[in-house]
Amino acid sequence: MMLAAIPAVAALLLAGPVAPPPASARCVECHARSTPGIVSDWKLSRHAAVSVGCDSCHGTAHATAADAAMARLPTPATCARCHAAQVKQYEASKHALAWAAMMAMPTFHYQPPVMTDGRKGCGGCHAIGLKEEADRKAIAKESGRNYGSGSCDSCHTRHTFSVKEAREPEACKSCHMGFDHAQWEMYDSSKHGVRHELVRLGALPRDAAAPTCQTCHMQEGDHGVLTGWGFLGVRLPLSEDPQWKADQVTILKALGVLDPAGKPTTFLEVVKGARMARLTEEEWQVQRDRMIATCRQCHGEGFVRSQLRRGDETIREADRLMAQAIEVVAGLHRDGLLSRSKEQRSDYPDVLQFHDAGSPIELRLFVMFMEHRMRTFQGAFHDSPDYSLWYGWSEMQRDLAEIRAAAGEMRRVALDSGP
Repeated sequence: MMLAAIPAVAALLLAGPVAPPPASARCVECHARSTPGIVSDWKLSRHAAVSVGCDSCHGTAHATAADAAMARLPTPATCARCHAAQVKQYEASKHALAWAAMMAMPTFHYQPPVMTDGRKGCGGCHAIGLKEEADRKAIAKESGRNYGSGSCDSCHTRHTFSVKEAREPEACKSCHMGFDHAQWEMYDSSKHGVRHELVRLGALPRDAAAPTCQTCHMQEGDHGVLTGWGFLGVRLPLSEDPQWKADQVTILKALGVLDPAGKPTTFLEVVKGARMARLTEEEWQVQRDRMIATCRQCHGEGFVRSQLRRGDETIREADRLMAQAIEVVAGLHRDGLLSRSKEQRSDYPDVLQFHDAGSPIELRLFVMFMEHRMRTFQGAFHDSPDYSLWYGWSEMQRDLAEIRAAAGEMRRVALDSGP
């Protein structure tokens, strides 16, 4: 047993047994033998304290071990019967769109089913999102169970469904960690994360300012989590800075959002539907104003605005490197030194496509965009200089140097080979 769980278990034992509602008494009696961890978690929960029993969420169709598959698995709609405001907020959040965003990524569709529907890869975290009926059926067919439309228990883990747990930054850690989702590491090493840890250790008073992930991204408990720049770190309208605007156009072409002539493609609608970017000034400004209001609780407004502006400028610097690398690879396609994949829409390389297919130089471009560019601007906004510079921008410089060197070698070999 983990040491952290001992006080909670001790409190449960001292409090005596929790009497389940009559309709759930048989469930508790059986599951105390077959899955005692579920029962002990439920007894620790607020649900148990207010007589929300097993049948409230799972229905009454399951009565014996033989019909276990008949147990209904909760969805956000189930939770909305008691938590309507929170579910409404969630439905407008990036969390609700997590499944749609995953499905929009071309590289996702090249992964084996166990990495998608089996909760062992992308699907394990993106299961928090709402799903279409066809997706729910596909998951049920692959896994043998219906995992529901969305997963409030991604943060309020079953069967305690603890509000206190979901308010701690570690609740975010299992999904927001590593590769292009390294926000946990950035926060943990930032002054915000360090102060939070010092409060826990008692080195700072309990009421000292120590922001968590939720402080900034779930202001006043609002479940409508969104960010100003979105997952892809692109936005419309384009910058008034001529160089940055040109770089943004190049990146949007490589994302398939713009065609080679700079006109919107049908993929723009996919990005819009999954809200992976902010596509109007007003939409972006709403999120920026929310963040300014949050940061002003501890910082002067001038400092807040300057730091957020520096985050924007970090994206500009990252985009300069990214656009140069894209143009190098696009030149190889134009000159016939790289062949297009069947999904490729133009000579511009698809930076979302090369995780599972493509040449080494295109795989390097994928990592540059999905890992190093992400870390550059995410680190800036999470107050993590180490991630922004060394794990981000410096790695992008290395990526660009290696892409240029590889392109030069490909051209040399082609020239030596002759017509």
